[in-house]
Amino acid sequence: MEKLFKILAINPGSTSTKIAVYQDKEEIFEKTLRHSSEEIDKFEKIADQLDFRKDIIENVLKEGGINLGDLDAVVGRGGLLKPIKGGTYIVNDAMVEDLKIGVSGQHASNLGGIIARQIGDEINVPSYIVDPVVVDEMEEVARLSGVPEMPRISIFHALNQKAIGRRAAENIGKKYEDCNFLIVHMGGGITVGAHKKGKVIDNTNGLDGEGPFSPERSGGLPVGALFRACYGDEMTKDQVSKRIKGQGGVVAYLGTNDIREVEARINDGDEKAKLVYEAMIYQICKEIGAYATVLKGDIDAIILTGGIAHSAKVRDMIKERVGFLGEVLSYPGEDEMSALAEGGLRVLKGEEEALVY
Repeated sequence: MEKLFKILAINPGSTSTKIAVYQDKEEIFEKTLRHSSEEIDKFEKIADQLDFRKDIIENVLKEGGINLGDLDAVVGRGGLLKPIKGGTYIVNDAMVEDLKIGVSGQHASNLGGIIARQIGDEINVPSYIVDPVVVDEMEEVARLSGVPEMPRISIFHALNQKAIGRRAAENIGKKYEDCNFLIVHMGGGITVGAHKKGKVIDNTNGLDGEGPFSPERSGGLPVGALFRACYGDEMTKDQVSKRIKGQGGVVAYLGTNDIREVEARINDGDEKAKLVYEAMIYQICKEIGAYATVLKGDIDAIILTGGIAHSAKVRDMIKERVGFLGEVLSYPGEDEMSALAEGGLRVLKGEEEALVY
């Protein structure tokens, strides 16, 4: 009988830590641990939260009847590391050091690999991360922006995009490495990726203001207007930064980042909500059209994923504009926990070799 592997997945967020235990691909335990701002504010640096979060995780697993000694691997959310190609990475000393210092920035996800390593070492099993946001498989031609000092950088929803790419390929009877997909992750931020034979050769940096505007991000802005905002007297540096990420996009126009609320307003006859909603979808479709040229029109499917993909109205409006480019598939939600576990499982089963950071 084939061995079933038991894997712990850990996904730290700014005010929560999601944990789940899988037996192969079956989830057998799941919990979202909420952290109050008072608890988090006690720590000066994100790395200082390590013991606090790890202790809570271990206590909750014990209460849930999960024996750490039964685990075969621990997989953490990959953080802001140096740019790396996609895949499952073993957590080594160099990675832990870069996660602690925040080599590419500070974010709670940096704790994922560190906690995984500590728990894994304690029970003598391997620890991994899978497809962090810094996955960089861009072709060299895609890196040039027009200004040498400002190269384009790869930061996108790599974990979910690649997991959905693998799932979609399996569903159409192919390997992910044999497919060409345009994948659109639609959540608080929206990113578009051109997946060519298993590599994301170009993508929108939704964190820094590329691509379509989203529920809380500006997307690409008119350069002249942005320049004047940065060097004028009307907006501070902090205000400009927040308009790009956090207070831009739909929330800037309508005061909400909840697309369900926007749809409800539209149903009640709100014309402004209708215009903003249609503009967001219009920009998503324009980006899909642009990225179709990256794949030279050789597209197995256009795939919609993320929380907004739950909306049939969004799906239908996108399909109406871009359906001529190829089949439009939908995989709503962002199942990051199973994506983490499956990345570890592929290594444990020998289907994939763990990469070294």
